[in-house]
Amino acid sequence: MSTTLSLNQVNERFALAPQLAPADMAAVAAAGFKSVINNRPDGEGGPDQPLNADIEAAARAAGLEYRYQPVNGASIQQQDVDNFAELLDTLPQPTLAFCRTGTRSGVLYRAATGQ
Repeated sequence: MSTTLSLNQVNERFALAPQLAPADMAAVAAAGFKSVINNRPDGEGGPDQPLNADIEAAARAAGLEYRYQPVNGASIQQQDVDNFAELLDTLPQPTLAFCRTGTRSGVLYRAATGQ
């Protein structure tokens, strides 16, 4: 459980974060985010990694839109980029995406937006 959100604010509509937990979702909402994208596959970090279903339930309870788009960071495919771009276009903003460190979500963002 995080007590302080560690965010990398890319612009006013998008930010990145390392692994988030269910307990973080209220703080994400309080920070003004409207949507969360989880790019980390369940089980990637072993049994200590929070489960997507638990994070999603907490996000929805906090009033956030939530999407699970698990991506293998070592093998990002064009379809992953296209799906991420569609989420960026359709989810309420601002959006916060996370994975283990935030790097994979950042790679997806840059590929999806050409930045």
